[in-house]
Amino acid sequence: QVQVKESGGGLVQAGGSLRLSCAASGSITSINSMSWYRQAPGKQRELVAIIERDDITNYSDSVRGRFTISRDIPKNIAYLQMNSLKPEDTAVYYCKVNTPQVTAFGWGQKDYWGQGSQVTVSS
Repeated sequence: QVQVKESGGGLVQAGGSLRLSCAASGSITSINSMSWYRQAPGKQRELVAIIERDDITNYSDSVRGRFTISRDIPKNIAYLQMNSLKPEDTAVYYCKVNTPQVTAFGWGQKDYWGQGSQVTVSS
């Protein structure tokens, strides 16, 4: 099993910055990708940023240019640096870790989620 733990959320004024951390631990042989999602009240969970095994990154249009995802491979930690925060960035931010998994049918993948970290941006 893999455990995922987010940290670094909090309250910040508009225009400010926060850095989220996501630590993966447990039975990890390798990680395919680490990603950040967010869910605002009354809205669906949405993908914010993803970093793949070969460090290719991708971002949602709403955060591109303001957020940066990175990771420390030996420590299995991913970071989300959030700059120029806006009130609409207010949400619970979740980390997802995707790992390869052997199944009865061959290689597959499995997702592990953290509990989430609240980010609140005041205007």
